[in-house]
Amino acid sequence: MDTTKTSAPLTPEADPAEPQTPAQADRADGSTPAATKADTTKAETDVSTSDTEAPTDAAAPLTGEADDLDDLDGLDEPQERIVGGVGAAASAIVAAGLGLVALSGTWVSRVIAERQTLIGQIESVNATTTEAKIDALYGDAWHLTALVNGVVSTLALLLAVFVLARPAFGAPDRVLPVWIRSVAWAAVALGALGVLLFGSMYFDLLLPLPKAAG
Repeated sequence: MDTTKTSAPLTPEADPAEPQTPAQADRADGSTPAATKADTTKAETDVSTSDTEAPTDAAAPLTGEADDLDDLDGLDEPQERIVGGVGAAASAIVAAGLGLVALSGTWVSRVIAERQTLIGQIESVNATTTEAKIDALYGDAWHLTALVNGVVSTLALLLAVFVLARPAFGAPDRVLPVWIRSVAWAAVALGALGVLLFGSMYFDLLLPLPKAAG
């Protein structure tokens, strides 16, 4: 009888080939898995994007500083400050009213003229000549009317000039509104016209007293 035993094979039998996944196949081949490649590509994209946006963010503060410098430059330039005071507005309106009233004749001038006419009638009784009677009855009354209206026109002119010249003695950048300056200039025109007209009447340069015949 054969007592020799057959020894078991030292090498284990190879297992049947099992299907491998693509990731295992890639690792077996020594290449990078697809997911890893995608992650690497995404990381590179993020890095490149951050590198691109960094200069833009850094430039933003510079732009803000430039705007601030422009604002400071604008503050250095003198700007006119329009100030419409209540006093200036009221003075301009009063001056224009006085100039207009003086040209049309004030109530005060009429009262003074009538009073002087009455005095002239009393004095004309003792007048020896016709010219003396005319002067007593009408001349003094006309002259007083021209004098009163001339004084009112002078007040209107001075008040309007004061309104226009007042900003020059205050802040250098102070300017009156357009409508106040327009009213003041109108008052200047009315006042100057009144002074010229009533001054000529008072000194008998305009509408002198009539002369008696013979």
